[in-house]
Amino acid sequence: MADHFTAGQWRRINRTLDDNPDRYGLPRRAAGSVLLGSFNIRKLSNPDNRSDDDWDFLARVCAQFDLLAVQEIMSDLSGLRCLRELMQAHTSDGEGFAAVVSDETGAFAGERGLRERLGFLYRWPVIERAEIASDLTYDRAKVFKTLVANRASLIKALEDCGGDHREFRPPFFVTFARQPHAASFRTTGAHPYEFIAVNAHLIRGDRVGDRRREFAALMNLLKSRLNTDPGVNLILMGDLNLDFDNPDNDRARVDKEIKNLNTALTSAHINFPFLDPHKNRGQVFRTNARCDQTYDHIGLFAHDPRLPSHDQNELMPQTPEGPDYGVFDFMNLFSETLCDKTWEELTGAQRRALWAK
Repeated sequence: MADHFTAGQWRRINRTLDDNPDRYGLPRRAAGSVLLGSFNIRKLSNPDNRSDDDWDFLARVCAQFDLLAVQEIMSDLSGLRCLRELMQAHTSDGEGFAAVVSDETGAFAGERGLRERLGFLYRWPVIERAEIASDLTYDRAKVFKTLVANRASLIKALEDCGGDHREFRPPFFVTFARQPHAASFRTTGAHPYEFIAVNAHLIRGDRVGDRRREFAALMNLLKSRLNTDPGVNLILMGDLNLDFDNPDNDRARVDKEIKNLNTALTSAHINFPFLDPHKNRGQVFRTNARCDQTYDHIGLFAHDPRLPSHDQNELMPQTPEGPDYGVFDFMNLFSETLCDKTWEELTGAQRRALWAK
């Protein structure tokens, strides 16, 4: 098990955050705004796997949000329940947090593989559940049609891997490595937003082609839903594992894909704000602990004009209530508190020591 920060170190970290939450991107809650977030809490399971101080810090950060999509919830839900209970301590009177969680996905029961759940934590009465809760998948007819249409390349791929299912990778999309999970919500108030939140943890690994195909399949699925339902708004929140280590090159490629999706829309729009540099930073946000990738995203597939379109990203925020986007920069918080240096100033050994915590 990895080492933990000491109680004294956690006190210092929390004091630093108290002194300047804006510096580290911890969003402020304000009347008239709703805060959405996405967080891959690595292998969230038995509470004993983390220290009490770890849990307190996680709860403090997570409780800032009104709707939080969580990835890598393990079969054991006690960790999620622990987090939800600790988040309660950060709510006002009359508020609380509820959860909706998917079944296990990622591996067949009894077989090897990381089985995880995808879940949402939401603050009531700011957010209300609506009727829908479902996995997203391609139906059997679509899968069969894909296999038949690509049977020649499928046979070749089988021959290339010698029939070993562990090494087999079809050269086209068949189904998701982990089924995305969706649930419908609405904000409260006089003019509510109604939307389906989609929680996704897309495939990772060295095979970039697999990752790009799965992302494209999810985009097409959500775009099709947008086209066929004139009243729907979809908010994608998740760890998409996009190949985005070189923003100058990768952004142009991904941005082109998003714009191509937009060209076929009439009364709706698709927007991925985290593909664009924020005007207060001049560069794209990094979302992983090593601060070198933008895996996590919130994507808007919307008919509601109040949900911002792509051309509004460079203007955010126009008002204190938003809309806006950002990342909680916890690694810089840790490095500045415990090492008296920014993350970029740390040596490789210092960075590895912080990752281990």
